[in-house]
Amino acid sequence: MRYVKWTLLALIALTVFSFLHYTLPQNDIVRIVGTENRRIDFGENSIFWAQPDVGTAGGGNRDVFFVQTVQPDGKPMVYRNEDTGWGWPPYFKLDSSNTQAEAQALVSTAEAPKWVAITHYGWRNEFFTIFPNAVSVKQVESPDVRIIPWVNIIILTTLLFILFLLWRMWAQFRERTIDPALEDVAEAMDAAGQRVDQAQDRAAGVWGRFRAWLNTWRAKPRK
Repeated sequence: MRYVKWTLLALIALTVFSFLHYTLPQNDIVRIVGTENRRIDFGENSIFWAQPDVGTAGGGNRDVFFVQTVQPDGKPMVYRNEDTGWGWPPYFKLDSSNTQAEAQALVSTAEAPKWVAITHYGWRNEFFTIFPNAVSVKQVESPDVRIIPWVNIIILTTLLFILFLLWRMWAQFRERTIDPALEDVAEAMDAAGQRVDQAQDRAAGVWGRFRAWLNTWRAKPRK
């Protein structure tokens, strides 16, 4: 039972961590090498794509903006550029076309690089054809610039504070309601057990007196 409990807790923790890691904003320092508009036919990985742009009809396929980049270590990274609209995650992004224009203006070469901080959410997975969604692009001075994730710090701190409050509320509820009820049940069971023992003792006494009375009717041995 203990292993089942810890396994369940581990699965819950992994699910929460994955959800937060996918949803919370992240910042990558990259060099933009190209942009494109590609027609995408959505399949089993459609859950990892945003809904159509606000005011655009949905369907089984649509055009999606992409931003092609290279990281400081030379590895490629491709981002999709989609509106999130009023859905989830709540970035309320409605300017993917403007973001695409900004990305096109920041295209550079290896000889004259322009380093860009791309704020995004989501994952990149080649096997399932999943791309992170670029939320914003901003030029920075160098690939060594340090960006403090204030949004993540505020959100995680708030979540921890809420969890602490919920834990304290549960602890007080247990202390004031559950524990006294359990103590009452334990006391009632103890009292019931004592009454059962007393009844058994009385029954044993009655049976003993009855056997003694029966013995008085038995023939006494002659001397």
